[in-house]
Amino acid sequence: MRDFTADLGVERDADGYLVDPDDWDETIARKLAAEWDLALTDEHFDVIRFMRGWFEEHQIIPDVRDVAKYLMQKKGMSKKDAQRYLFRLFPHGYMQQGCQIAGMRRPRAWSVG
Repeated sequence: MRDFTADLGVERDADGYLVDPDDWDETIARKLAAEWDLALTDEHFDVIRFMRGWFEEHQIIPDVRDVAKYLMQKKGMSKKDAQRYLFRLFPHGYMQQGCQIAGMRRPRAWSVG
């Protein structure tokens, strides 16, 4: 069980998600990732920046299909390869781990694309 009691200087819900996505920055992302024993790379931040841009534009959290489509276009991956890539970056799951590290609120729906 992960410990969400670390004081990150921002308010989080009982599951460790930020209450206000505007509190997020890359320092917070690194601290959230450390709770998962995950060191963020440029590859992580590329996906995270896409997620945050999507959220800002659409006011909803991008699901796996949206991120996979982005990766397919940007990196020329197949859908299956894009999904594998995402789950390599976020081994505990895009919707749980990825969204939490990206500073999203807890997703209401858990679409896996």
